[in-house]
Amino acid sequence: MTYELAIGDRTYSSWSLRGWLMFDAFEIPVTVRHYRLYSEEMQALRRDFAPARQVPALRLSDGLVIGETLAIAETLAERHPDAGIWPASPAARAAARYLAAEMHAGFAALREHCPMNLSKSYTHCAPVPEVLDDLSRLQERWAETRARFGGGGPWLFGRYSAADAFFAPVAARIAGYNLPVDVATIGYVAAHLAHPSFRRWRAMGWAEGVDQPFYRRPWPERPWPGPAPRKAEAVAGPSLNTACPYSGEPVAAFLGLEGQVWGFCNAFCRDKTLADPDAWPGFLAMIAEFNER
Repeated sequence: MTYELAIGDRTYSSWSLRGWLMFDAFEIPVTVRHYRLYSEEMQALRRDFAPARQVPALRLSDGLVIGETLAIAETLAERHPDAGIWPASPAARAAARYLAAEMHAGFAALREHCPMNLSKSYTHCAPVPEVLDDLSRLQERWAETRARFGGGGPWLFGRYSAADAFFAPVAARIAGYNLPVDVATIGYVAAHLAHPSFRRWRAMGWAEGVDQPFYRRPWPERPWPGPAPRKAEAVAGPSLNTACPYSGEPVAAFLGLEGQVWGFCNAFCRDKTLADPDAWPGFLAMIAEFNER
């Protein structure tokens, strides 16, 4: 089975993040097509992925296009029953679908006041009462779900599931806008920020370098509260490797990390690695192989 997924800007498109996590977090291969938000490219999306009008949109190998993240999740769960997209037990699976559906349709005040922006974190955001009500509902639902199904782990249903993927952008909002939440919620948010797939998505957003003024807010900023990446920088070659760790193509762009120079097939591959070197298993495996020689 082959899949083609249309997404918007990684830094800002919360629904695109949910759709992409359905693939990366569950190790389902996919080809990604990026369309810049609020641009003429969205008109191209409507042509390329008709009848979908928004991102994400998924094209199946027979040409059928599926829009809406809930439909994408259900389609993949049917086609990949061993991937663990939904919890295994019927009760947990029903609860997870309920949570995902509530996220899909609710929490409008939080979404409006705190649009997802993975490039910024603020010291405060003056949340209005409606936002605080949404936060209260989220904390209540997360706490009761983890108490019943979480098994003492960081995720809602013991292991990472589609329900967690649906809440990843909300976790990013809580972190990015420093919203007032309890200790248990802080732990759940921290698990999202440290999740390898989330880190890779955020790193690719940084590498894209897309700036959408609509998402800027006038509040004081602070460092991003997720795991601090190792310091890397763009440098000149040559590199220790001659093939890109991702594509296998000859290297043309270079990165310096802890006194060693590594090569990549293009600037995007380099820059996504520069943003968070530890988020990329292929890159880490290449380093380990060279250092073991």
